[in-house]
Amino acid sequence: MFKYDIEYVKDNFGEVFLNDEPINIYNLCIKEFREMITLREFEELVESFNQGVQYYYLEEKSYLNGNMHFIWIDDKNEKIISVVFDNLRNIHRIIVKNYVKFPETDNLETDISYTMPIEEQWTVIWGGKNEFLNYHYLHEPQRYAYDLVIMNDECTFENNSIKNENFYAFNKNIISPAEGKVREIVNDIHDNIPGEMNETDPFGNYVIIEHAENEYSLIAHFKQFTIIVKEGEYIEKGQQLGLCGNSGNSSEPHIHFQVMDSPDLYNCCSLPIRFSNGTKPIQGDYVAQSLNINENNLEENRMDKWDKTEVTLSLLDYILMIPRFIGQFLK
Repeated sequence: MFKYDIEYVKDNFGEVFLNDEPINIYNLCIKEFREMITLREFEELVESFNQGVQYYYLEEKSYLNGNMHFIWIDDKNEKIISVVFDNLRNIHRIIVKNYVKFPETDNLETDISYTMPIEEQWTVIWGGKNEFLNYHYLHEPQRYAYDLVIMNDECTFENNSIKNENFYAFNKNIISPAEGKVREIVNDIHDNIPGEMNETDPFGNYVIIEHAENEYSLIAHFKQFTIIVKEGEYIEKGQQLGLCGNSGNSSEPHIHFQVMDSPDLYNCCSLPIRFSNGTKPIQGDYVAQSLNINENNLEENRMDKWDKTEVTLSLLDYILMIPRFIGQFLK
């Protein structure tokens, strides 16, 4: 028997987490969560994490895998809670951690306006200004990067995920996000079998374009031998660069897109991107070349149903997570 209706807990999770009995949250968690941690352990974690907190405020709300994802921040901007409610009316995932932010760069924008390097509707699987919306965020060279996939009927592939050709993103055109000069290309890295990754060549086949002083875009994971522009070539915004593939440290076909202050991939700072339509896409948004469709305001959504999960628990980091999606591996 539950004290609160699930809808109340969804909308008021920060208050319930801070001021109510932890059992009222624990009883709403999925079975796998309750098998990983006892009620007593959960109570101790909640009590410890809430020390010194006056209140939590809702920072972000998005949709992920058919689930509602809420991010709550404490009054001192020192602690963060990520909680996911699944479509079966259970708490699917909870993560509580110290809140890491980089305000000195979060509020900046590129001088140049860009579009996404795509011609049709794609989905942001990683993107945003915290580590729960964007796993790149903790890594300065990729902090504001985006990972994009194509969804259809809540899935990234048809029939099965055995072949790259079954993924909707594979072989799709990739275009230049702004005009500029091609600085560097790699075009000869093989495409991975889905589920396997090439950590030796993490970006796979890629293009780096110089757009302005201290502004360079990187588009990565092209299909092998499909990049059609040349180093030193001046290109127009929207010009085709090549085809989406699954090369590099990538588990399935997708696009990695970022803007940075140097063409040196390992000694650069990622920059928050100014998009020409004025939007700021985050995880769960549908995007196109010049359009951002924010699905987070819709009751229904079409996010991916990942076919692999990973169950982890770290008491030291206060991480309570069931499960982590395969999307974490998209680089």
